[in-house]
Amino acid sequence: MNYNFFVKSNITFGRGAVEKLPELLKSYKLKNVMIVYDSGVKAAGIAGKVLEQAEKAGVNITIFDGVIPNPTNEIVESAAVTAKEAGIDGFVAVGGGSSIDTAKAINVLMTNPGKISDYAGMDMVKNPCLPLIAIPTTAGTSSEITNVSALIDTEKVIKYVVIDNKIVASDVIADPEFTRTAPPGVTAATGMDAITHAVESYISNMATPLSEYHSLKGLQILYKNVEKAVKNGSDMEAREQMMLGCIITGFGFSNANLGLVHGIAHTLSAHFGLAHGMANAAVLPYVMEYNAKSCPEKMTELAKAIGLPVTGNMDEDKYLLANELKMLTGKLGIRTLSEQGIQKKDFDMLAEDVLKEPVLGFNPRQNITKEDVTAILEKAF
Repeated sequence: MNYNFFVKSNITFGRGAVEKLPELLKSYKLKNVMIVYDSGVKAAGIAGKVLEQAEKAGVNITIFDGVIPNPTNEIVESAAVTAKEAGIDGFVAVGGGSSIDTAKAINVLMTNPGKISDYAGMDMVKNPCLPLIAIPTTAGTSSEITNVSALIDTEKVIKYVVIDNKIVASDVIADPEFTRTAPPGVTAATGMDAITHAVESYISNMATPLSEYHSLKGLQILYKNVEKAVKNGSDMEAREQMMLGCIITGFGFSNANLGLVHGIAHTLSAHFGLAHGMANAAVLPYVMEYNAKSCPEKMTELAKAIGLPVTGNMDEDKYLLANELKMLTGKLGIRTLSEQGIQKKDFDMLAEDVLKEPVLGFNPRQNITKEDVTAILEKAF
């Protein structure tokens, strides 16, 4: 049997890695660079440190600091106009998934015609993109090394993805020091986002031995360190391990894809603006409980990987991970759906839209019904 496993980005990892930026910019012979980030990255002083390094390369810099959580088509297309007017020939994305996904999407429009929504789905980008250097400031989305950009279509009220190997960042500068300022709530939500990626990609019906290795190893690292990072944000060993686990997991899920957890989270974000990581975390344990009957062996393997005591009775062991995730989300202060402002009257509409999510095609349990989704929402409420 043949397997495909795609890896593109060159990665510079470790404290002080940002000092590599001038060399990278010069290596691409860039003249006009757009640096993409949000107000939080600016307020934390991280943007200033990146700008200081970029200026050493002697490039002309255009700043786009209008990134928002759950970036929209309008944001992307407005920024693309600015980039074209400035003659941008390369990008630096600084931040979490929203900043990096925004930069990826802008980059698509630099070399491909039309609107960004024209590229929704898999392998729709026709022309190669410009150089993009991703500098993550959270350990959660893995956007820095994946082939995915997640966006909101405000007209259709959906969250959709552009999935294409052409949009992967050319280089990654992973400096754990840039995650130090992330508050506990953000660290918890992004950490659970990464754990969601590890678990969903491991049980995905597209998983291969090559992707499974990364998903499993990533989960082990993330599970061991997430509580430490949330409890003490200055624990740089835990911060470094979280960033490492996030990247390793990204190799797995960008090749294996995700499933029902993300289908629900996308819908929650599109309709109610829920933060992606928090939406994932709220429903993750209950989706794993739902999926367990379709992949008991894999669910047991995940439990073993993080040291949970298996009994040898697969009818029981297949639920060990789901139960542990319930306890973990409680320890980390993950808010329930009701605490995030969702009301039961919305369940019917949400369930209908979840069933339209393409990502459900990769879920190990198929033939998902509206009643199944509603039951999961009830448990996460």
